[in-house]
Amino acid sequence: MLSYDNIVKAESEIKGILHRTPLFHSTTFSNMFSCDIYFKMENFQKTGSFKSRGAIAKFSRLTDEQKKHGVITASAGNHAQGVAFSASYYGVDAKIVMPETTPPAKVNAVQSYGATVILKGNSYDDAHSYAVQLSVDEKREFIEAYNDEDIIAGQGTIGLEIMEDIKPDIVVVPIGGGGLISGISFAIKSKDKNVKIIGVESEKANAMELSIKENRIVPYTSNDTIADGIAVKYPGNITFELVKKYVDDIVTVSDENIAYALFKLLEREKVLVEPSGSAGLAALFENKIDVKGKKVVIVLSGGNVNFLLLSNIIYRALEMEDKLLRLEFNLPDHPGIMEKIVNAISSSGANIYHAEVDNLNKDTPIGYQYLLFTINILDKSRIDELLGNLNKLGYKFRRVG
Repeated sequence: MLSYDNIVKAESEIKGILHRTPLFHSTTFSNMFSCDIYFKMENFQKTGSFKSRGAIAKFSRLTDEQKKHGVITASAGNHAQGVAFSASYYGVDAKIVMPETTPPAKVNAVQSYGATVILKGNSYDDAHSYAVQLSVDEKREFIEAYNDEDIIAGQGTIGLEIMEDIKPDIVVVPIGGGGLISGISFAIKSKDKNVKIIGVESEKANAMELSIKENRIVPYTSNDTIADGIAVKYPGNITFELVKKYVDDIVTVSDENIAYALFKLLEREKVLVEPSGSAGLAALFENKIDVKGKKVVIVLSGGNVNFLLLSNIIYRALEMEDKLLRLEFNLPDHPGIMEKIVNAISSSGANIYHAEVDNLNKDTPIGYQYLLFTINILDKSRIDELLGNLNKLGYKFRRVG
């Protein structure tokens, strides 16, 4: 059974192997939301996420026989790296089964710790089923991602560290399978039952919220979310019971606000997180949690972001703030017209980030050329000036998006 002593034991097991991550006070977001906001920086943890805590705790409790036969797990992300890192530290042979659709960067990250990667199936469920069967065939110890009391105890060390640093009113934690919030909530409630624990899920992958509402384990209906780190189809039976007992509320957030929170952390605090790591802050942007006047800790669970996705998030966030706009033109194909457009844009203090010319666009009349400008502008107040300058030229254009 999970106990407070087990979490304290896990704290001693990871000490000297993993980082004691900082608790960072944010003046920017505290002022924005009229409270005291602290970020628990698990994106600074080894392997880039909290997952290595649970993995080290689990490996430290394996028997010599289990270590001799090796371990196996299934994961497409942070858990895979946590297990691979821990196996390397303890000198244990590890196999990681990942879906065939896993991005090469994630495969390379796992292999860099010395683990053997097996690509199997088109989904996590396919990879998990294969890994479980292989664990039986090869007598390997299967390392669960979240539904394991040793793993949960390791994640609970975050709760101990938070309570050693400050006395919060609210702790906000992302939820996937529930291992992180189970460990944190158990550790914190063991110290102070008055601290509120709020879980945050993507509205597109809200299995824990649905399960709590129905008082039975049910899956989410869609996994089409950018927050793949918390897109877990089913909660574990262990984590489900712990969440029911120790978590005060679960809220959901949109992918748009997850992306926006990620962007604002990068812009204002120079901190890079993955989408699942920004879910807690997204809940504040959606006003899902009453934080006014409170001391609030938000767990930034990881920082392993896909850089192509990151670039898309940045562009979308700039569009949301009217700092990036796209303008589409069909112009007469005459010399000098494009120069007039460029001058009109630059005269309003804007910068052309990207320009595309396509004279073969099927919707472009013969004798005209199609242009698409992506423009970076200082702030929203300059947009009217920019559009006014362009309207004076008399050419038709439209704003895209």
